[in-house]
Amino acid sequence: MMVAKINTIGCNSTCFCYSSGMKFLVLENIRSAYNVGAIFRTADATGVKKIFLVGYTPTPIDRFGRMQKEISKTSLGASEEIEWEHSNDVRVVIEKLKTEKTTIVAIEQTKQSVSLATFKVPESVAYIMGNEVGGVSDEALALSDVVVDLPMLGQKESLNVSVTAGVVLYHGLV
Repeated sequence: MMVAKINTIGCNSTCFCYSSGMKFLVLENIRSAYNVGAIFRTADATGVKKIFLVGYTPTPIDRFGRMQKEISKTSLGASEEIEWEHSNDVRVVIEKLKTEKTTIVAIEQTKQSVSLATFKVPESVAYIMGNEVGGVSDEALALSDVVVDLPMLGQKESLNVSVTAGVVLYHGLV
């Protein structure tokens, strides 16, 4: 069993390339099981400890105890490797994470958001990813410690939620 894996690409043997802090994801009302599966796969690749699936976000196991084939297919089995929990209430999830001294970071474009380019990743962090159309809920935004956005240079104002998760999670590694 592997206890820890340290990435030393581009480093000499005396340095660490990135923080080994705790990372969590909160997926709030994501509609697409394929997006959820892709996020599980990226989360596994970037060392996410746990994913909280909130509201109607599809879960890897359906209510009858069967694997969700769309999630399993796109996650390539990562949904079986990462701990996950379902909750109907984003407030309960955020309050639980805050009691564990986790910084809550909503990924959304608002007037108060800061650019991902200047955001310094805290030691213990939970990223909230919102619905593909409506984004992060007002309730989750209000409970967040900081709101971070990705600079958009084209005509569209957003990326696919699974792509956004990848950009944000890898930001903390480079």
